[in-house]
Amino acid sequence: MATLIHTLADHSDDVNYCAFSSSCLATCSLDKTIRVYSLNNFTELPYSPLKGHTYAVHCCCFSPSGHVLASCSTDGTTMVWDTRDGRMLAALEQPSSSPVRVCRFSPESTYLVSGAADGSVVLWNMQSLKLYRSGNVKDGSLVACAFSPNGNFFVTGSSCGDLTIWDDKMRCLYNEKAHDLGVTCCDISSQPISDGEHGFTYFQMASCGQDNQIKLWLILFADFFGVELKYKCTLNGHSAPVLACAFSYDGQMLVSGSVDKCVIIYETSTGNTLHTLSQHTRYVTTCAFAPYSPLLATGSMDKTVNIWQFDLKQPCADLCSKHKNKSGLWSAFLRRQDLADFVGLFKMNNIDGKELLNLTKESLTNELKI
Repeated sequence: MATLIHTLADHSDDVNYCAFSSSCLATCSLDKTIRVYSLNNFTELPYSPLKGHTYAVHCCCFSPSGHVLASCSTDGTTMVWDTRDGRMLAALEQPSSSPVRVCRFSPESTYLVSGAADGSVVLWNMQSLKLYRSGNVKDGSLVACAFSPNGNFFVTGSSCGDLTIWDDKMRCLYNEKAHDLGVTCCDISSQPISDGEHGFTYFQMASCGQDNQIKLWLILFADFFGVELKYKCTLNGHSAPVLACAFSYDGQMLVSGSVDKCVIIYETSTGNTLHTLSQHTRYVTTCAFAPYSPLLATGSMDKTVNIWQFDLKQPCADLCSKHKNKSGLWSAFLRRQDLADFVGLFKMNNIDGKELLNLTKESLTNELKI
């Protein structure tokens, strides 16, 4: 079950985007500000709100470490902030000065992508905070972007309906007309999938558009230099344009938000609807799953952000049991629960999510000496 546990109502205008780190939630708005909250109790951090943009803030995202936050705006800049004290580290100006609609960090924080209304896409070097490469989509505004988990490529989506795959040198590898009336958002699952038969790795991607549809795709490496975008299926749960979509950290769920004011959570393997949430009173513009905790945030033109919590057994325990050999993921989950002291012990005993749910006080005391 998804339970509404908190509503944030601090923005004075439409909420455009929300993003999680392992310890914080960031939200941005037409009111020109970015707000940052602690996940412990959803209180605003002392330095919040972040003010620097002179027009609406369209998108915000955390670096993988969570130490840096990026935000982009109609004012033509992408700003980089230190999340420890709220200091602005840089204001990166789009070369064309066009309104910047989307920004994304690469998985290793090597690069930051910014995409603008004139179709320009810029790759910024995060060490030097200087422009590294730039390019342009053929038509339309650049409104969506997602990196592959390995950081070797990223996908952009345009208001003309194209999905374009680029490598990390800004070479265009593939282009596909995906949504007739325009792409609004895209996301790539952080869990790559192996086909087993040929040993190839592929990535699952979702795109959503003004055509009311969510499409699921598989990105395949066709040969040494090329990639292929393979259509998988269409999810038709919404009755109006879909404005946002995001995978859960384990790739098992997909959430979407729409002009129909609804949030739908799908099971990605079957396409079945798990939950429909209809608490927002205006268009749902953004949605995001937390990386290591069973939380979902949804933002809307009603100026609020809703925080939802899942039954622990559903996403987190499953996530940890499915990835028990991925020590980084399991360790991060334990640390998020303030159990960092037990990471080594849990690893040594190969405890996964399912086993965690069955641990008793006696087994903790006698077998694990906790």
